[in-house]
Amino acid sequence: MKAVILAGGMGTRLRPITFEIPKPLLPVKKKPIVNHLIDLLGRHDIKDIAVLASRTHQDDFERWYKNWIEELSDKNIKLFYEETPRGTFGGMEILKDWLGEEDFILSNGDELKDFDLKSLIDFHKKHQPHGTVALVEVPNPQEYGVPVMDEHLVKEFLEKPTNPPSNFINSGLSVLSPKVFDYADFSKDNLMYEKDIFPQLAAEGKLIGYHFPESRWYDCGNLERWEKAIKEW
Repeated sequence: MKAVILAGGMGTRLRPITFEIPKPLLPVKKKPIVNHLIDLLGRHDIKDIAVLASRTHQDDFERWYKNWIEELSDKNIKLFYEETPRGTFGGMEILKDWLGEEDFILSNGDELKDFDLKSLIDFHKKHQPHGTVALVEVPNPQEYGVPVMDEHLVKEFLEKPTNPPSNFINSGLSVLSPKVFDYADFSKDNLMYEKDIFPQLAAEGKLIGYHFPESRWYDCGNLERWEKAIKEW
């Protein structure tokens, strides 16, 4: 199975730091966030990994790869660049051929995750949906996308709900079938998997959720959360 790490975000909530360093390359315990994600994938024998970054950050990612090539040498890392920001799924158009016809993992590049990916993948294979979302439990679900569930089926996501139905949120990691590309309108300037792809899958009963009640997960999307991750990871 292959994996894609989305690393093209501008990190506006982490400025001015992200004027100089792309968000996925920010360090936690002296190691870039993207490295922690690659380590997670490698521990589950996922070695074919694409990092999808912005063309404006090409020099930064080329330098990152050169600096970490020895540690990453047991993995097949491919760097892809989108010319302009197109949302969390718009840039995936350039990865279709590389991904081929097999299921793949899609992960945001600004979160630290410590999941049992084998159990997630096994659950996905058992139910054979178009998408399986890893769900994590947090104390503050009002700040995230919270799924409305019918057993394992995801019916919809409530974005930052005042009264969330549970404390489980979208962790920013999913196992996806290549069939998700049938739901992607790449003519759009901005295409978001959470707003444009997942709602279509949920409406057809093709999106499921897998709960990780005790796994470690840190959102590093703003200065306060990044500091928390540095202290606790």
